Amino acid sequence: MAGHGALLSEVHRNARASLAAAGIETADLDARLLVEWITKCDRLEMIRNPNRVIEKTIVERLDAILTRRINGESVHRIIGKRAFFGVELTLSADTLEPRPDTEALVELAMPFLRQRIEKHGVADLIDLGTGTGAIALALLDQFAQLRAVGVDISKGALDTARDNAHLTGVSDRFAALQSDWLSEVTGSYDLIVSNPPYIPTLDIAGLQREVVLHDPVRALDGGKDGLTPYRIIAGHARQYLRQGGAVALEIGFGQRRDIEAIFAEADFVLTGVQNDIGGHERALLFLPIQKC
Repeated sequence: MAGHGALLSEVHRNARASLAAAGIETADLDARLLVEWITKCDRLEMIRNPNRVIEKTIVERLDAILTRRINGESVHRIIGKRAFFGVELTLSADTLEPRPDTEALVELAMPFLRQRIEKHGVADLIDLGTGTGAIALALLDQFAQLRAVGVDISKGALDTARDNAHLTGVSDRFAALQSDWLSEVTGSYDLIVSNPPYIPTLDIAGLQREVVLHDPVRALDGGKDGLTPYRIIAGHARQYLRQGGAVALEIGFGQRRDIEAIFAEADFVLTGVQNDIGGHERALLFLPIQKC
């Protein structure tokens, strides 16, 4: 594609053709996003000014970027950011790329947190395996009376989450804690949320290239059956919950029955289920059974 520069419409058309030829299913969308990003032309500019000349150096940079996409790096990894529930998040090599399915967990948590805030004036949550901070920051963005602690074993992930909290304007209500699950956690919370690793170890190699090559394996690997983190959370969550507190979790496809059984054994009852955009059960809300 590189040469003496090219018209914006030509750049866009060639980018789309390159991705389509490489078998990228989302070639149209990916080409538009990458061309908009590298040329700093928004969608309206691309429509209004298709004959704008794009400099040769920019076209060459786009060629390199298209190669990265063809080699399995996602558009949002290349751009370095992604929107999640109305919040724009920066990404890093230490974090998963937040995905639309996880918004189901935010949607499930919101009515519960609204009730707690209405009752107590304020609420506190802890986000286990916070990564980019996506879940905690999306909820902080929704509720001015909410405070959150993002927990992760990865220092790099926590650095990314802190940066995102600052960019979102909620850093005064967000704290980052390095911990292996709940091992370093103190205090009590109204809600524990988590999108834990839930892929069985042997299934990871068969995931999409974008995931296998660029997402941190530690954030994907849920152990032999994909359920190890749920057992850890179920076994320890109660001692960190305030009276009436709850646990909200993202789950993988077809895992509801097993996870419900794990939490039932730890004396929790399932009280809420939220489907993702594909109609699959994606998030579960558990309340502890009050012991006499």
